[in-house]
Amino acid sequence: MNYIVFDLEWNQCPDGKAKENPALPFEILEIGAVKLNSEMQEVSRFHELVQPSVYKRLHSMTQSIIHLSADKLKKADPFPAVCERFRQWCTEDATYCIWGSLDLLEFQRNMRYHNVENFFPFPLKYLDIQKLYSICFDDGKSRKSLETAVDELQIPKSQTFHAALSDAFYTAEVMKLLPDKQLHHFYSIDYFRSPKNRREEIYIIFDGYSKFVSKEFSSKKDLMKDRKVTSTKCYLCGKNAKKKIRWFASGGKNFSCLAYCEEHGYLKGKIRLKKCENSDGFFCVKTIKQIDVDRAGDLLERKLILQERRRLKRHHE
Repeated sequence: MNYIVFDLEWNQCPDGKAKENPALPFEILEIGAVKLNSEMQEVSRFHELVQPSVYKRLHSMTQSIIHLSADKLKKADPFPAVCERFRQWCTEDATYCIWGSLDLLEFQRNMRYHNVENFFPFPLKYLDIQKLYSICFDDGKSRKSLETAVDELQIPKSQTFHAALSDAFYTAEVMKLLPDKQLHHFYSIDYFRSPKNRREEIYIIFDGYSKFVSKEFSSKKDLMKDRKVTSTKCYLCGKNAKKKIRWFASGGKNFSCLAYCEEHGYLKGKIRLKKCENSDGFFCVKTIKQIDVDRAGDLLERKLILQERRRLKRHHE
């Protein structure tokens, strides 16, 4: 197995969001990647510029950050050709690694726009090194910049940042210092391609919680009526846990609930509604996590506060 640690640099509409192409808000200009073997040893590198076809002029912010030459970009190959060479360079059994999740999203958007086959496996499990760095060396919730992580780990800064190959190199250097257990136990799941049917639905048990990614539904209402979506199965024993607080809107597109397993105690459920990237439908990501009595009480208190806020809002309308 190889690890493909990659980074992208992209451009956006130089004339502002009002004039951008909604199908391609960010256009890839550069792909850089480092290939590591199973022993975390570097075995190969990939680096190419991409000739822009949508936004021919560079946004002022792009110019100030990445310092790419317009002349070199004009001489580069179009995205489909560069993407195909990148695909061939990657191995079929590769694990993809990035800093954050945006590069993976924009890579697939560029594939879709240019009618290039999406060569990533489905479901796409990847390593978000930014998240893993936070889990291993911080509070697990904060998201620090790549340069900050490099400084905190005292990695020598031999190359400039905000260049695709350099950032891929630094991401790989951070990755090498992550404990093996966290590296493989806390992988992420990409949602650009959501499950189309029951057979494709995703259910994974992590260390401390379970995650379920549903199939697509035509409406949010249909989604929240689905029994599989709203079920509260204990991930520790597989038995159905009895709901103590039924699903309630807990802010934005999120829903929460409280369930109780006779063997393992209180479980907190969370549903995040998401718009499908490739259709007009909706899907959800549901997590079930074991919590203690105090956190169960906090969830009940939050529900009561939200209920009171909604009551007061209706009263004043």
